[in-house]
Amino acid sequence: MKPESIHKQMRHEIADKTIFEQAKTYAFDYMDTVAGRAVYPDQKAIQNLSIFDHPMPEAPQPGEDVLRLLHEYGSPATVAQTGGRYFGFVNGNVIPASLAARWLSDTWDQNPALYVISPIVAKLEQVCEKWLLDLFGLPPDTAAGFVSGTSIATMCGLAAARHDILKRLDWDVNAKGLFGAPPFRVVVGVQAHGTVFKALALLGLGQDRVEVVPADRQGRLDAVQLPELDAHTLLILQAGNVNTGAFDDFEKICEKANRAGAWVHVDGAFGLWAAASLRQQYLTKGVENADSWSVDGHKTLNTPYDCGIILCRHRNALIEAMQAHGSYIQYSEERDGMLYGPDMSRRARAVEVWAVLKYLGKSGLAQLIDGFCERASRFAEGLKNAGFTILNDVVFNQVLVAGQTPFETQRTLVAIQRAGVCWCGGTLWEDNPAIRISVCSWATTSDDVDASVEAFVHARKIANGNEPSI
Repeated sequence: MKPESIHKQMRHEIADKTIFEQAKTYAFDYMDTVAGRAVYPDQKAIQNLSIFDHPMPEAPQPGEDVLRLLHEYGSPATVAQTGGRYFGFVNGNVIPASLAARWLSDTWDQNPALYVISPIVAKLEQVCEKWLLDLFGLPPDTAAGFVSGTSIATMCGLAAARHDILKRLDWDVNAKGLFGAPPFRVVVGVQAHGTVFKALALLGLGQDRVEVVPADRQGRLDAVQLPELDAHTLLILQAGNVNTGAFDDFEKICEKANRAGAWVHVDGAFGLWAAASLRQQYLTKGVENADSWSVDGHKTLNTPYDCGIILCRHRNALIEAMQAHGSYIQYSEERDGMLYGPDMSRRARAVEVWAVLKYLGKSGLAQLIDGFCERASRFAEGLKNAGFTILNDVVFNQVLVAGQTPFETQRTLVAIQRAGVCWCGGTLWEDNPAIRISVCSWATTSDDVDASVEAFVHARKIANGNEPSI
């Protein structure tokens, strides 16, 4: 094939639009059928993935064939996360307007590193920053950076804290690194999410040197057992325990931390959105007194993957921690997105954040959040009435469930996951197995919840040998 042939093929595909129409047809077919699919792919769909196990082709392939393979064999092997009965891993759905905005922005293919690269994305990031501060009730000069998820957002917040605390100790970590740096304290609750400990390890702060505070029965950091804090302390709190949905006592703990001059970071992956609901915002009372916050858009807000946000009230601390230099970098008087996160090249995530916030408005967002909470409560009530044990106080969107024995709990979960009516994950709670339900899809209805409760009851019969296994 002549070198120019592939370019001719691509120019033809742009002009002809056939593969884009084909992609649209496949996408619409998926949307139309996903609600009726088993939530988890069956064994045949998994086995058929072997069609992708071949050497890379020597020559270009028709675009139509590439898309056909993806839809024919890829679509059946997806997890039906955009249906209404997926309750695993606090994975959100995607709101239609946000998905459509993602399609358009993918066509734009913008890199929001600098204003001069993409004025439109810089503007939307600036607008989203203001809107988010208003929704969460955060200080007006708080900076927002758009990253891949709360894992990276947490790392950014902790990096800003590390930079700021060491700066107080007359140590420039950017220039000198951590070798020989003066020590500072890290205090965290025992129920902190695993990504918090991962971020600490990646930042050289070490898991073994962290001061771990016990939690209460709901997984909240026990404020009574919080050690004395000082200005050389990084304290990490949680808005939404990943198992129970419980929120730390921000008002009491932040008041103590502020008096001591400690830096407070809040992991609010899915729970920080409670601040945007009049009915739920009591859970986040006092959270505005922290120094940094990490939150996801692709969980509670239901934007497409991937979308995380770091918020930091000390704008310069975040910029200095995320520092980037180069003679070729053309900074401007406008917003330069690379100053607020670790990436230079990245997706234009603010487009879909702006789209979903614009689409929902404040009242629509509150309805979305309240709906998750209502359906979680309905789930808990239905399961309790069916004889299951609810292990947590259902305050947000998480329900923690157990059977009569650990064996029954484990076998029930296996039967649920195999049946495909709904999908939930497992966890350990107080050293015993539990089933974890996360309600965070706009598509979940009361009927979905009721059907899932019935699936639990049927799965328990299988677990106890009262029904044939699937």
